[in-house]
This record gives sequence, structure tokens and C-alpha cells, in this order.
Amino acid sequence: MSDIISREELRINETAFRFQGGDYGDVPTSFFWVLTPPGRGPGLHVHPYQEVFILQEGQATFTIGDKTLELHAGEITIAPANTPHKFVNSGVAPLQMVSIHPSKQVIQEFLED
Repeated sequence: MSDIISREELRINETAFRFQGGDYGDVPTSFFWVLTPPGRGPGLHVHPYQEVFILQEGQATFTIGDKTLELHAGEITIAPANTPHKFVNSGVAPLQMVSIHPSKQVIQEFLED
């Protein structure tokens, strides 16, 4: 394991990077680092743990359970464990965000495409 991990080592598709802590010395935390274009985002899904979202640039509309939240750069929200959630980049610029999963691997079940 190296002391420095490049973002490219974590790339899973054109807009997302995934760090799985279990792959790096059994770290008990994982995260997604996303660069999402306007109008895009993941479908509704759920995790058996809380997920913390840190918006770095742009804006996003989140659905967390029965709530709809509009977040902007510099804001944070938390999806409770076992609560269906999703987001979409509702701005006009790319969305940069990190979502933290307190688990050595990301565990998620998609509820829609």
C-alpha cells in the first residue's frame, strides 16, 4: 500500500471515484468522490449505516426518506441508516461532493434504476 493514493486509482466510471477502506489496511471508512454533471445523480438506494454528504461545489437536490432538501456548496446533510435516498445535480455547473460511508466497504441496495 502506498502512502499517497491518486484519485485515478479510485475511478469507477466517468464521474465517480470510490475509496473502499477495506482495500487500504482495513480502514473502517469508505467514500465516494463524485463530479456529477447537471441533471444527473444516482437512483434511489439504501445503506445499513448513515451516509454523510459534503457538498464542495455546485448544488444538489436530495430526497432522503420523505424529505426533499436543496443543498449548496459548503453544506452537509446526513441520510439515516436504512432510509431510501438519492440526489440529482440541480445546478448548472458540475457538482463536486464526497459521501462518507462508515464501513470498510460500501454496502448499498438500489431501489430504482
